Amino acid sequence: GACTTEIAAFDEFARLLGSKDISGQFDRIIFDTAPTGHTLRLLQLPSAWDGFIESNTSGTSCLGPLSGLDAQHQVYKNAIHFLQDGEASTLVLVCRPDEASLSEAARTSAELAELGINNQQIAINGIFYAEPGDDSTARSLSAQHKNALAACPDALRQLPRSELPLLPFAPLGIDRLRQVFAGTPAPTASAQTPAKSLALPPDFQELCKNLAAGNSGVIMTMGKGGVGKTTLATKIALYLAAEGHKVHLATTDPAAHLDFSLGEKNSRLQVSRIDPAEEVENYTAKVMQEAGSQLDDDGRRLLEEDLRSPCTEEIAVFRAFAALVDQGSKQFVVLDTAPTGHTLLLLDAAQSYHREVAKKTGQLPDSINQLLPRLRDDSFTKIIIVTLAETTPVQEALLLAGDLKRAGIKPFAWVINQSLLPLSIANPLLAGKQAQEYSQVEKILARSAPQPVFLEAWQPVARGF
Repeated sequence: GACTTEIAAFDEFARLLGSKDISGQFDRIIFDTAPTGHTLRLLQLPSAWDGFIESNTSGTSCLGPLSGLDAQHQVYKNAIHFLQDGEASTLVLVCRPDEASLSEAARTSAELAELGINNQQIAINGIFYAEPGDDSTARSLSAQHKNALAACPDALRQLPRSELPLLPFAPLGIDRLRQVFAGTPAPTASAQTPAKSLALPPDFQELCKNLAAGNSGVIMTMGKGGVGKTTLATKIALYLAAEGHKVHLATTDPAAHLDFSLGEKNSRLQVSRIDPAEEVENYTAKVMQEAGSQLDDDGRRLLEEDLRSPCTEEIAVFRAFAALVDQGSKQFVVLDTAPTGHTLLLLDAAQSYHREVAKKTGQLPDSINQLLPRLRDDSFTKIIIVTLAETTPVQEALLLAGDLKRAGIKPFAWVINQSLLPLSIANPLLAGKQAQEYSQVEKILARSAPQPVFLEAWQPVARGF
C-alpha cells in the first residue's frame, strides 16, 4: 500500500544521506527533489520515524515488527544530522518571479527551519526584463516580475540569492546546457518570423461553459507543479458559482495557495484545503472513540502508539480526499490536486483500498467504498490535465494520462495554460518562446485524442476572475 511505497522512497533517500558507505563514494550528491509538499514530507519522515522508533514500547508498527525498521535507526539519525549540518548540506529553494511562488518558497523556508535545516539559498528562475519600445505583452510580463521581486517576503531576503534569466528554449541536453552556462543562449525567433499554420484549440472559456451545463460532480485539475492548476481550478469554480451553481473549491496540495487566485468571496463558493495535521487529529480521535472503546487499557495504549506512526497521516489524508469526492453527488466539487506524483499516490491508495474492501466487509465509510468507482465514472468525475506548451510539462502530462488509463480513469479534457501563441509579440526572446510552443501543441493534439484540448492565453496575474 501507500505506506510501504512511502517507506521505500524515504528509506532510499535516508540511505543516500545517512550511509557513509554510499555518500563517501561521491564528492557531491545532488537531489532534484519533488515539488514542495511532497519534499517536505520526505524531509520530515526520517525525524518522524526516528522519534516513533525511540518512543515505541510494543516493538510493532503498522508495517509489522519494528526490528526491521530498527536496523535503519542509525541511518535515519545520520540523515537528520546531515540535513541539519550546514557544512555538509545546502538546500536551494527554486521559485519563479511571481507572488504565489515566492510566498510558497517563504513558507517552505520556515518549515525547513523548524526541522533544523537552516543552510538555505534561493534561486529565482525565469526572470524577464523588457527593453524600451517592447510590445505590451513584454512590458506586462516585465512589470509582473519586477513587482513580485520588489514584494519578496522578508524571510527570503535574508538568504543568499541567485537570479536566472528567462530562456527562449528548454535547457535540455548537453548542448543547450552549455549555451546557458556560457551565456550564449540559442538564437531567438525573429519578430518577423511568419506564424506557422496551426489551428489553435478553442479558448479555455469554452471548457468552463461545457462544465457549467451540468449540476453536480467532481472536477479535478491535474499536472506537473507550476503549470497553473490552482489558477485554473479557481477560474472554473468562480465561473460555476457565477452561473448560479453551489461549488466547493478544495485542494489536496500541501503547498496550496488558493487565496492568491481567489479574489473576492462568493456566497455560493466554499473554499477549503486538506490540512494533514488537522486530518490526523480528527482521524485519531475517531479511531480512539470507535475502536478504542472496545479495548482494555493495554489495548488502548497499543492503539495510541500505532496511531502515532507517520503512516497515519497518509490514511487520514486519503479519507479526507474520499469525503471531498463524496460531496460531488450533491454539488460541484473542484479539486486542485497536488503535483503529479503526490496525486498518483492518492489514486494508488484508492485502488489498494478498493481491493481490500472487495475481500472483506469492514466498517468503512461509504465515501471510501464508492471512491474508485466514482473516479472511474467520467459522468461523475471530470479530470482536466493541465500543461504548459513546454517539453517537460508536456512529457509529464502524457505520462500522467498513461497512468490514469492504467487505473481505469479517463481524462475529460486537456488545457494548455499560459500560452503565448494567441498573442501578438514583437520581443525577440518571447517570440522565440512562442515559436517553440508550436511543436508541443501539435504533440498534445496528436496524443490527447479523443479528449478535447483547450487553450488559455498568457495573461498578467490578477486577483479575482
